[in-house]
Amino acid sequence: MAEEEPDYSSIPLPDRAVHKIWKVRKGAYEEAAADFARSPDESDPCFQPWLHDSGLWTKVVLDSNVAAQQEGIAALCAFLQYGGINACLRTRSHIIGPLVEKGLSSTRAATKEKSLEALLLYIELDTPVPVMESLVPFLSHKMPKIIAATLSAITGIFAAYGARTVDPKPVLKVLPGAFAHADKNVRAEATKLAIELYKWLKDAIKPMFFNDLKPAQQKDLDEAFEKVKEETPKQERLLRSQQAAGVQEEAVEDEVEVDAFDLAEPVDVLSKMPPEFDEQVSSSKWKERKDALEALQVLINVPRIKDGDFNEIIRALAKCMKDANVAVVTVAANCIELLANGLRKGFAKHKQTVLSPILERLKEKKQSVIDALAKALDAVFGATSLTDILEDILEYLKHKNPNVKLETLRFLIRCLRVTREFPSKPECKNIAEGSAKMLSDTSGPVRDGAAEAMGTLMKIIGERAMNPFLDGLDDIRKAKIKEFFETAEVKAKEKPKPVAPPPPPPVATKAPAKKVLKSGSKTVKKIAPPSQYAQEPAKPSEAPRAIPGSKMAPKSGLKLQKKTVAPGAGSSLASPRRTAPPPRELTPDEEPAPPPPKTALRGLASRQLSREQPVAPGLGAAEKAELEELRADKERWARQLQEDKSEKARLLQEINDLQLQNAQLIEEHTRDNLSIRAKEAQLVRSRADAESAEAQVQKQQREIERLKRELARAVRPTSPAPTDISEHLYGRESSLGGSYGGHMGRGGMDTNRNSFQSTFSTEDSYNGGGSIGTTRDRMSPNHQQESGRTSAAGSSTDNIESWKRAAEVTSQLKLRIEQMKAKQGLASRGQR
Repeated sequence: MAEEEPDYSSIPLPDRAVHKIWKVRKGAYEEAAADFARSPDESDPCFQPWLHDSGLWTKVVLDSNVAAQQEGIAALCAFLQYGGINACLRTRSHIIGPLVEKGLSSTRAATKEKSLEALLLYIELDTPVPVMESLVPFLSHKMPKIIAATLSAITGIFAAYGARTVDPKPVLKVLPGAFAHADKNVRAEATKLAIELYKWLKDAIKPMFFNDLKPAQQKDLDEAFEKVKEETPKQERLLRSQQAAGVQEEAVEDEVEVDAFDLAEPVDVLSKMPPEFDEQVSSSKWKERKDALEALQVLINVPRIKDGDFNEIIRALAKCMKDANVAVVTVAANCIELLANGLRKGFAKHKQTVLSPILERLKEKKQSVIDALAKALDAVFGATSLTDILEDILEYLKHKNPNVKLETLRFLIRCLRVTREFPSKPECKNIAEGSAKMLSDTSGPVRDGAAEAMGTLMKIIGERAMNPFLDGLDDIRKAKIKEFFETAEVKAKEKPKPVAPPPPPPVATKAPAKKVLKSGSKTVKKIAPPSQYAQEPAKPSEAPRAIPGSKMAPKSGLKLQKKTVAPGAGSSLASPRRTAPPPRELTPDEEPAPPPPKTALRGLASRQLSREQPVAPGLGAAEKAELEELRADKERWARQLQEDKSEKARLLQEINDLQLQNAQLIEEHTRDNLSIRAKEAQLVRSRADAESAEAQVQKQQREIERLKRELARAVRPTSPAPTDISEHLYGRESSLGGSYGGHMGRGGMDTNRNSFQSTFSTEDSYNGGGSIGTTRDRMSPNHQQESGRTSAAGSSTDNIESWKRAAEVTSQLKLRIEQMKAKQGLASRGQR
């Protein structure tokens, strides 16, 4: 016979859970799970051994026997399900790691399923954050099967709780690494996770990791996303906190769409701004301005921008809206769009700087520019609200340019379609009246836009509320508005007004009846207090209740506490601000006063006090005086409140004026800087021109000196000349001046040269071909040989005379050269 197995039931359950025999451990796990299921509540003793020894569950999950491990993880699920939040908090930090390494990566499907269920229970009992913080590091594990198992578990978590309960940002940060993994199973699980996230987040997840993927992976994901694009996922499981609060699954259309801004981390772009941006964006060359704006566009093209001091950049972009080059305007509008989308609420303070310049630029006729401006306007609206921009829109609806009016109307219609805030009654009135005035515009598109704006507004506020604004319109326009009303799609919904509780049933009250109290032999008549002032006696420690709107009430209350009513007074009624007198005992023949109605418990605090209000009967003189004092206080404080409101409005107006002045001063300062830079550039050019002119003058002076030297060499004598040649020069000046002067009247260098030659010929013939020909020949190098022969043939006396005449001719020639230079505008130092 086979030996019977020993009975281990006498061993304590925790000891059996760590027994060396796997069957004993398996039986202990099954028994523990059954005990947890039978427990009446979370404080049952069956939970205590497992709570005190947190490491016990670690050994269970890491059981070396796969069958025992499967039952152990099932027991862990029962422990969490019935043990509550205490079981979760005591064991979570010790269990998640072993569950991932040994449970999720197990070869048994049941073990994987139970491991995932345990993770889901850890999330359900508390919050998803600790579980996700423990799972994400395993996506960088060295073993591919651990990474794939972790990705599969994260996919299951998002499928159960949704991306609105579980924060997807930590997962999206590391998801590109999973797509780049060498193991195909890891890439496949990453694809499944991306598809599950796309069901919840739609296109908002693409900016987070799409750019890091290969083109083939992007194409495959796009095809997979297209298949699940129309799916509307629902949260399958609720957290215990959601269950306790009674959270119900909401319709997808009622939920706020998640975008990339909510998922992305803020990027500090100011620290990356090039230092020369301000100089380039203010350049006189449009190409440099456009390049600077394009560099800015690349820098701020991120899903979320860290808020900072963008004042200078915003002012530069607003100034670019007035640029003469449409390419610069387009890039500037794109930059405004990116900044508004990246800053969101942080951009609201810059709204006033850019909104008006963009609306003014809508007069542009080029469609590409209009599209860029429209996107910038939509982004500005996304960062603000309809209330913030409505005033500017209504102002530009009155613009004289029809294109500005039309595009502003279209902007208003887009705002009405996407806003989720229900407009107030004054805003609805302003929109309706402003649009109604444009129904009679001369431009057909403007009239259609006005009808569409009114139809969209009617869709928001309803037909009944729109009726007052349709009075006076003809049937054709009403039909047009109704047509747009039927096709309009809006998101704004009026918040339901709180339902007031039904009033309590009225209690019949009788007129104050006279009560007769017998006191010994005396009969005292008492008037029952009116139900309006019948209140429960206040505790002595409580301060008197103050009447709203009166800050002086506590002071008056203190006075009331000091007053006393003399015995035998005509009324025992206490002031509404004092504690009620103690109830008196009634005689057997006296009927009790009827109970006061519940509506009368409000007392004076819920009634509007004024001097015209009648004083309740039965009040004493002191109470009447105090009541009048309270009314006076109320009126005084009301006046003070009105004055404060007026002062606040005045200060706000002053702030707006100062802001406008500041903007004007900034614009003037910028204009002055540009003017100064232009003047500086002009000055630099003038200096360069002056230097060039000075160099030209020096060059001409050098040329003059060279000519003088040439002349000096030309008249150099071959024999000793007279000691003082000036006598001969000036002696013949008068005789030869007329002859040479006649030739100076002719214009041009050639004429002078001819006259010069003719003069020399005349002299030569007059002197019988004397030595004057020597001088002419020296000035002409081609005739040097002939002049030499002529000089040798002359006598010494003739030579002296010839040199005298040559000196005189040279002087005349020099004078004519100077006169020629004077006519050409060149200053001559020899002129006197």
